[in-house]
Amino acid sequence: MAQFKELVFSGVQPTGNLHLGNYLGAIKRFVTMQETHDCIYCVVDMHAITVWQDPKELKRQIREVTAAFIAAGIDPKKHIVFNQSQVSEHAELAWVFNCVARIGWMNRMTQFKEKAGKDRENASLGLYAYPSLMAADILVYRATHVPVGEDQKQHLELTRDVAQKFNNDFSESIAEHGFGDAFFPLTEPLIHGPATRVMSLRDGSKKMSKSDPSDYSRINLTDDADTIATKVRKAKTDPEPLPSEVEGLKTRPEAENLVAIYAALTDTTAEEVLRQHGGAQFSGFKGSLVDVAVTKLAPIADEMRRLMNDPGHIDAVLADGSARARAIASQTMNSVKDIVGFVRAR
Repeated sequence: MAQFKELVFSGVQPTGNLHLGNYLGAIKRFVTMQETHDCIYCVVDMHAITVWQDPKELKRQIREVTAAFIAAGIDPKKHIVFNQSQVSEHAELAWVFNCVARIGWMNRMTQFKEKAGKDRENASLGLYAYPSLMAADILVYRATHVPVGEDQKQHLELTRDVAQKFNNDFSESIAEHGFGDAFFPLTEPLIHGPATRVMSLRDGSKKMSKSDPSDYSRINLTDDADTIATKVRKAKTDPEPLPSEVEGLKTRPEAENLVAIYAALTDTTAEEVLRQHGGAQFSGFKGSLVDVAVTKLAPIADEMRRLMNDPGHIDAVLADGSARARAIASQTMNSVKDIVGFVRAR
């Protein structure tokens, strides 16, 4: 079996304000993983335009996500931070994968059905073919691991299907070009840690979302210390004190959410949080959560604001990262062209 160098790829869409759910579900993990893996972190701006985006706002949001990466602790010198549209090989490989993937596979993608809603005939072709581009994002670097949330697991499974079918369809050519029995790895998911799904501060049954009309439903990464404190104190709870056992959270979604957030921000577990705070009233627990949230998040917000005031620096980080990403992606794409049978300049 072909051997692949371990490499982590992940991306964040630049669509609207980043919030606590984005931080705990993705960016915080990115920071941790850079200590143990070679990492490529991408602002997936081509995915963003599967639905219409205001061009000026999109540019601002690309820079904001980049600022969040850096402010949270990602080192763009040791690892690669870039925006997808600067590396054209993503789109090139996506077309090859459009010809490898099957219509039936795309029809099974539940996220398209959710995003397109009832008016599917009016959805963009890009939204429908989104998983093919996602597969190209990962495999243009022949990445072995991707940190994903539960809502992205189906897309990663499709990425593995595309890689397997490409390896099978072109097995003879892959071997002839010296790549053994597989050109693309079957990328593995990385799913771990508490609070992978952060819920709304106003409704514990709904995921925290930038599209929620109430700003009090989420903590934005750009919120200052006073705003963070106010939102935590106003978070919906129930009248009962915190339980001493995790089992007691199962029918209490708002309590479960706040405990999970506390655990994720302090790198501990819900069990440990309840050992410390079980039996406490929410007024006291929220005070402790305010202290933790402000300590962890306010410095990130401050640094993001500083970086956003220096767009030239952010653009230089993206240009450098894109050049380094392109050096890898172009090698992959040249090999794909050879394997498929295209004629290219040498």
